[in-house]
Amino acid sequence: MAKVGIVMGSDSDMPIMAKAADVLKELGIDFDMTIISAHREPEEFFAYAKGAEEKGYKVIIAGAGKAAHLPGMCAAIFPMPVIGIPMKTSDLGGVDSLYSIVQMPTGIPVATVAINGAANAGILAAKMLATSDPALLERLKAYSEKLKNQVVAKADKLDEIGYEAYLKQM
Repeated sequence: MAKVGIVMGSDSDMPIMAKAADVLKELGIDFDMTIISAHREPEEFFAYAKGAEEKGYKVIIAGAGKAAHLPGMCAAIFPMPVIGIPMKTSDLGGVDSLYSIVQMPTGIPVATVAINGAANAGILAAKMLATSDPALLERLKAYSEKLKNQVVAKADKLDEIGYEAYLKQM
């Protein structure tokens, strides 16, 4: 049974939303992913949000651009955490999406990550789940250690070859 639902308003969001899926997959967390437009197919959206708890979801990750109502509407219906990912837009660079998702009324919170911040949404969902899953907590610690080791390796390489050679290899 999937623990996380990943939902986006358009398939144009897929390259970003896949980053959340990649993190969840790496951490061994089951998830489902779908495309639902809160504006273009409201009946399907309501069925998704109302059925999420019954499906076993503990967290929903919702990405949306422009008016970006999908995360907030999920939070209005789904009783557990919702993480919103504002999508970068051509009109306002994603600030429109960010403001729409982060400015929720009292009682309907949406945890909001950076514009196009799907990887962090996946990590945040994992951290939420890890509060009651010791094995997942250990996988998260190992993931963080891996990230640290990647930075250390880059710093060592920079020290070894200098910034000009490093830039040429990028």
